[in-house]
Amino acid sequence: MALVLGSLLLLGLCKNTFSGGQASSTDAPKAWNYELPATNYETQDSHKAGPIGILFELVHIFLYVVQPHDFPEDTLKNVIRKALESKINYDEIAYYEAGIILCSLLGLLFIILMPLVGYFFCMCRCCNKCGGEMHQRQKENGPFLRKCFAISLLVICIIISIGIFYGFVANHQVRTRIKRSRKLTDSNFKDLRTLLNETPEQIKYILAQYNTTKDKAFLDLNSINSVLGGRILDRLRPNIIPVLDEIKSMATAIKETKEALENMNSTLKSLHQQSTQLSSSLTSVKTSLRGSLNDPLCSVRPTSETCNSIRLSLNQLNSNPELRQLPLVDTELNNVNNVLKTDLGGLVQQDYQSLNDIPDRVQSQTTSVVAGVKKVLNSIGSDINNVTQRLPIQDILSEFSGYVNNTESYMQRHLPTWEEYDSYWWLGGLVICSLLTLIVIFYYLGLLCGVCGYDRHATPTTRGCVSNTGGVFLMVGVGLSFLFCWILMIIVVLTFVVGANVEKLICEPYMSKELFRVLDTPRLLNEDWEYYLSGKLFNKSKIKLTFEQVYSDCKNNRGTYGTLHLENSFNISERLNINEHTESISNELENLKVNFNIFLLGAAGRKNLQDFAACGIDRMNYDTYLAQTGKSPAGVNLLSFAYDLEAKANRLPPGNLRNSLKRDAQTIKTIHQQRVLPIEQSLSTIYQSVKILQRTSSGLLERVTRILTSLDFAQNFITNNISSVIIEETKKYGRTITGYFEHYLQWIEFSIREKVASCKPVATALDTAVDVFLCSYVIDPLNLFWFGIGKATVFLLPALIFAVKLAKYYRRMDSEDVYDDVETIPMKNMENGNNGYHKDHLYGIHNPVMTSPSQH
Repeated sequence: MALVLGSLLLLGLCKNTFSGGQASSTDAPKAWNYELPATNYETQDSHKAGPIGILFELVHIFLYVVQPHDFPEDTLKNVIRKALESKINYDEIAYYEAGIILCSLLGLLFIILMPLVGYFFCMCRCCNKCGGEMHQRQKENGPFLRKCFAISLLVICIIISIGIFYGFVANHQVRTRIKRSRKLTDSNFKDLRTLLNETPEQIKYILAQYNTTKDKAFLDLNSINSVLGGRILDRLRPNIIPVLDEIKSMATAIKETKEALENMNSTLKSLHQQSTQLSSSLTSVKTSLRGSLNDPLCSVRPTSETCNSIRLSLNQLNSNPELRQLPLVDTELNNVNNVLKTDLGGLVQQDYQSLNDIPDRVQSQTTSVVAGVKKVLNSIGSDINNVTQRLPIQDILSEFSGYVNNTESYMQRHLPTWEEYDSYWWLGGLVICSLLTLIVIFYYLGLLCGVCGYDRHATPTTRGCVSNTGGVFLMVGVGLSFLFCWILMIIVVLTFVVGANVEKLICEPYMSKELFRVLDTPRLLNEDWEYYLSGKLFNKSKIKLTFEQVYSDCKNNRGTYGTLHLENSFNISERLNINEHTESISNELENLKVNFNIFLLGAAGRKNLQDFAACGIDRMNYDTYLAQTGKSPAGVNLLSFAYDLEAKANRLPPGNLRNSLKRDAQTIKTIHQQRVLPIEQSLSTIYQSVKILQRTSSGLLERVTRILTSLDFAQNFITNNISSVIIEETKKYGRTITGYFEHYLQWIEFSIREKVASCKPVATALDTAVDVFLCSYVIDPLNLFWFGIGKATVFLLPALIFAVKLAKYYRRMDSEDVYDDVETIPMKNMENGNNGYHKDHLYGIHNPVMTSPSQH
């Protein structure tokens, strides 16, 4: 019934008949945005036999030796065809079954001969023949033979024990099979119900992903200003922004130039005034010093030397007259002020703003198109929903659900019966193994008692009870062997023929898929159909749909739609019509028109740049200004001069002269503080302004020329390319929107074909029915059973021969050989005592005669 279960599960998916076209490609799209939720199944893909698998492999090796032929595909095909015609070529079957037939014939020969041999052996024993006479002939090699017989019997008993062990192991597998089968069957049915329950959920998930896709598209449509407008802006930026940045930098330079000129001009005016004041102050202090030096004390030594020294240094107290001659920059400042009448920075900012307004202008010009695209997307959702609702998978699974329910009910009804049969099987196997165990136990007991109770000094008629019991045990084992071995061989032959053929004709070819290839032979099961499954499903037998392909696809977790090629009934590619839907979106997006013009800077801005280049700052004599900024405002460092004057005054004797000179020194310090330091500050300001102007004016004309050239290039790019940029980016935007749905529709098609309603549980159930329930749970244990029991039964034949031979050496005899001449007794036996010889000449008997039966 396990095989029936698997067949129902596989054929349940193939019940309905359909019609349609050719199979579509099963290649998956390269890019995915979605993935179906994983479905977890309980049943393992493969059955593991565990450590006992080694024993099963031994049986398989034996079967390969007995039946080395490959799976007879051609023979089986011919048998099926001729069976339909009531003509079977038995020669082909006999050739393939030659090994099994030969083994079976040997078994039958064993079954026939063993009872006959046992019968005649029993009759002979009763007539004191065949070792039945209780008289042991004494031989010189008797001890050696006894040991050989004992060792041989022990080895054979060990071999028989191994076979019995195989039988017990196989029988135990039978005992636990139903328990494992119940659990595995429940797991299979649970997986099948998971398949039935998950399939609608998978379809709902697929439909739900359309909303995700649509939401993504709606987000891009609602953000068309940043998506499309941003892309257009990004294409324009590299050609426009650099030149605008340079113009902006130039506008900043113009302002800095104005500030520098203003600072420089005001500083120059202040410098002229300060220089005049410094000259007047120095003239006054020189006059004062000359008056002080006219003191009479200056004519007397050594005061006169100091006075002369001071008088000679007075020529240093002069101001720098060139500072008052530095020209003003009124002309250049007026030119720059005229340039600034045009707000160049404002013009640049307007151009920046024109670029930044592109996204908003795109959005305002595409409102109607966006609404149209959204309408198309909503209609696609309705089409997808209608297509998925009409999928035949739901109908197939609904009918399949009935098969599952019926099969499960059938198994639940018959499982108690199978358990009862299983218990009968187990009990029968236990009886068989126990019977063999009983026989081999008698042999072991015979060996144990015989070896332990044997006394080499005892004569055959005086052997002990333990030794005699051992011989009796051996003969009991012999009797049981003759009595039951032929019955055991009948069971072995029957189970061998069944188990070997099922293993070779079903289990092995099922695992190698050769059995499927036989079933897939064109016109085999139905002479009018090239492929049976496609003929059964679609009534079109030329469509290549094979049992092997269906099974392999299910094992690989493929969906029912792709596995059964249901596109021949309901072509998902045609119904979804990806090209039609994406074309509808593309047609709406073709109405997407965006127009705008950008003019950079304008004529006023260009003239402004040209006027700045001609303002004259590049023609100023900056070296003259820089040369004066490096000079001292006075002819000498007034502070040092004042300190030196004080030092000289201190060398003079106290009086008016000394005090007058000190006052003049203090006046010089005041002049340095109030006149020289401000002039130095002004010179520093002029230096900084000159440097700014110098930097700005350096290459000013070339820079402006380059900016105007770049500006022309950017304007030409806008004029000539903005239309193509808008078209290209609009197409990319359209491809992005359609790409969402193209990938989604491809994912739907791929998922329905390859993932939805994965028939893996069906293949697993079929594996359970054939590979597990039939082969692993039935045939493997059955084969191991006949292999072990058969080996034990066959070895009973040499065991009973050696047991009969050995029993003579353990049992107590009724008579024994007697010799009257010690000379006739080998020296070795003389040395070893009696050793089975009764030397009656020692007791007055001189002629060897047969003694009367012992009275012991």
